[in-house]
Amino acid sequence: EVDQGRVFETDPWGEEDAVERTGLGRFKHEAATVDPVQGCVYLSEDESDGRFYRFVSGKVGANGRLDLDDGELQVASVDSAGHVTWLPVPDPMFQGATPTRLQVPEATVFDGGEGLWWFEGTVYLSTKGDNRVWAYNTETQTIGTIYDRETTPDPDALHGVDNLTVSACGDVLVAEDDGQMRIVAVLPSGELKPLVQIEGQSESEITGPAFDPSGTRLYFSSQRGGGGLGGITYEVTGPFHERLADGETC
Repeated sequence: EVDQGRVFETDPWGEEDAVERTGLGRFKHEAATVDPVQGCVYLSEDESDGRFYRFVSGKVGANGRLDLDDGELQVASVDSAGHVTWLPVPDPMFQGATPTRLQVPEATVFDGGEGLWWFEGTVYLSTKGDNRVWAYNTETQTIGTIYDRETTPDPDALHGVDNLTVSACGDVLVAEDDGQMRIVAVLPSGELKPLVQIEGQSESEITGPAFDPSGTRLYFSSQRGGGGLGGITYEVTGPFHERLADGETC
């Protein structure tokens, strides 16, 4: 990440040139996730005094594709009850003297924004500075934590929260950015379930967990493989359509 980071939309097949989407702002970008129902892109910021943003598209095409050149960048302001108000960012491209995250005084600080994932009307966000995983309900516009290391009975069960994804059953899979190299599932019940641990790569971190379209294969990478190797990508075969807590099909 860089202080005045940008967002580029890329063609996964490499046939079209990448396009900068200026409406999504300039700041220390970490992750982005699309809400296809409400036509928004949510964005996290990797700063200790970072913010939680969304870009509201002005147009959604017939194919569901968002127009990322027409819309408004907004920042979250959270009250004591967890209700979120989205406020417009006046200078999203940071053309003036004030950094994007400091332009709206009422905006709430999120300590080191990391992973983001939209799933069935909820946006999940991890913050590494305080080891929390958040859930934002897009219908009620409220936010709260589903994991907080400071209050969990077993603080060693999950720490160094980073990238995340969600299974078809709603289990939130969180990758750790620390020496343990694990992926841990936060179940809808709040229970923590370790899934994977990579050994011999303590100087690396797990990145980019995601499921294939069938939801039966989980992919993730080790940023720096052991023994001086470059990055390594792994595949784990499910089934993941069973709740990790009890084996019931979701």
